Amino acid sequence: MAKNKSISEIICDYIKKQKLSPIPVQTLNEEAASTRYFGGDLKEFIAAAKTLGAKGIFVEELYLEDDEFYYDSGMDDEEYMALYGNDDCCCDGQCKCEGKKGKKAKDDDDSDVDGVWFEPEDLDGLDLTLLKPQMAKYLDRIGECCGARLTVPGVDRLEVEIFADWYDKFAELVDEASEIIEEDPNGALEAIEAMFKAEEEADKSVKKIAAHPPKGGKKTAKSKSKKK
Repeated sequence: MAKNKSISEIICDYIKKQKLSPIPVQTLNEEAASTRYFGGDLKEFIAAAKTLGAKGIFVEELYLEDDEFYYDSGMDDEEYMALYGNDDCCCDGQCKCEGKKGKKAKDDDDSDVDGVWFEPEDLDGLDLTLLKPQMAKYLDRIGECCGARLTVPGVDRLEVEIFADWYDKFAELVDEASEIIEEDPNGALEAIEAMFKAEEEADKSVKKIAAHPPKGGKKTAKSKSKKK
């Protein structure tokens, strides 16, 4: 039985048909080169490559990674502290300032979780499958080739990323789950909490049924037979 070709192999075959050479590469430092991102599809990208006089195209395989299943606000720790940290503190790390605590410090001091107002950045690392359970069906595809990054070599690189149809559907779910968090972080947590409570109640109901089976013995084939 013939093995199904990955999206990268399909793209390489198309490039060859266009009389260009696909050249496998791997990006080591994305900041080291100037890149211009192409806004069209594969066919339009090949046409642009020919116009630029390219004789070959770099092809880098892209894979579905496990961290894509978790929310990422795009804000790093330094940016978070700059935005929410205590910039007015003058106590060399042992804060004694009254009324000057940053948002993060207030959250840490508040024992009533329901009274805390969260920002999207506070939910970095949240499992998105909790908001979009449909994403779970893609867990088995982690490590699978989901697309390819094509680059026309040059001082100013021309680049485009082409993805498999199944990955586009996965990416839509990621965007939808991320939007839920960004529009209402507290609402997202409440929805997850409600889901867990519903699952707990359902589990209790199943256990209750199992503990109290219906009365009466199981009918046998003999008991069902007609009397002579």
